[in-house]
Amino acid sequence: MSNDVTIIGAGLGGLTLARVLHVRGIPATVYEAESSPETRAQGGMLDIHDCKGQLAIEAADLMEEFHAIVLKGRQQMRILDRDGSVLFNKLDDGTGGRPEVMRAELRRILHDSLPADTVQWGHKVSGTRTLSEGRHEVTFEDGGTVATSLLVGADGAWSRVRPLVSTAIPEYAGRSFVETYLFNADTRHPGAAQAVGGGSMMAPAGGKEIFAHRETGDTLHTYVGLTRPRDWFAAIDFTDARAATARIAAEFDGWAPELTALISDCDTGPVLRPHYALPTEHRWGRVPGVTLLGDAAHLAAPNGEGANLAMLDGAELGKAIAAHRDDPETALNEYEQAMFLRSAAVIAEHEQLNESLFGDDVSRLVEKFQQER
Repeated sequence: MSNDVTIIGAGLGGLTLARVLHVRGIPATVYEAESSPETRAQGGMLDIHDCKGQLAIEAADLMEEFHAIVLKGRQQMRILDRDGSVLFNKLDDGTGGRPEVMRAELRRILHDSLPADTVQWGHKVSGTRTLSEGRHEVTFEDGGTVATSLLVGADGAWSRVRPLVSTAIPEYAGRSFVETYLFNADTRHPGAAQAVGGGSMMAPAGGKEIFAHRETGDTLHTYVGLTRPRDWFAAIDFTDARAATARIAAEFDGWAPELTALISDCDTGPVLRPHYALPTEHRWGRVPGVTLLGDAAHLAAPNGEGANLAMLDGAELGKAIAAHRDDPETALNEYEQAMFLRSAAVIAEHEQLNESLFGDDVSRLVEKFQQER
């Protein structure tokens, strides 16, 4: 097999793939639209599951580096009622299988484990096209091009590689998050800090939810979930932080003040995060020389699995390529068939969880967490 592997996207999935190939002696080049690793914030905490993300880290031979960035105590989980009463509280006793890390730190250890020239920053893709003999060409916005015999789209929800294999387009999933932060929470926002506890907290009700977790630096990072049409959010001017905050907080009128403080007392302007999804069982026929991983392949509304699945995709694809060095089509076919089944099963399971999370009966959610934890 030609060692001509081109990966579009330097997120967790793309970098995991590059690392797994690297430790097996197969070079790859990653093209990323961002100009540098520090171009933008990389999001908040991620729980990395022992049955998914940690398997990928093992395949990447980075377990020691991973353990060094784990945030101790953050596996605590609390479920609160809208009046602030505690319905479920699971402490972090150090034995849980989902340790929390900061996404930026996880991306850093993956990136730093690669040869210096592996990631080519500042390469935003404008289009892709099929050439002959299973090769494909990628065009960048600066006019440059690259041709490759093995192209991997790890470029997220709005993948520029996906059209080579699928006509599917993500659709609005009916819900959105509004993201807020509280800084120096223990001293400046003690009520909210106590409600959240040492790890994560969720307070769900019919069609709405407040989810928050404690990150590094005494920061509370909150995702306010609302099941509303896009037009409802479009009517809110998010450039007016005060008015937007008040409008979102009004949806939780009557809730406990320590919960609504996570919205009304935010130290940054609220940021809208609409949820989009591909069909639950999105799949495609084998197209020579190209495949997808992560959100490019199986975008779903946030469910706690996206990063884990993307990393596992990257690891499994890397292992398949290494196992079939002279037969890339067998590698891609084996990877895709397993990935289709894996992602569909996870998404279906978490659609049921979302029914509990955004339904009217919070006891179903509590019961599920009691069974799992």
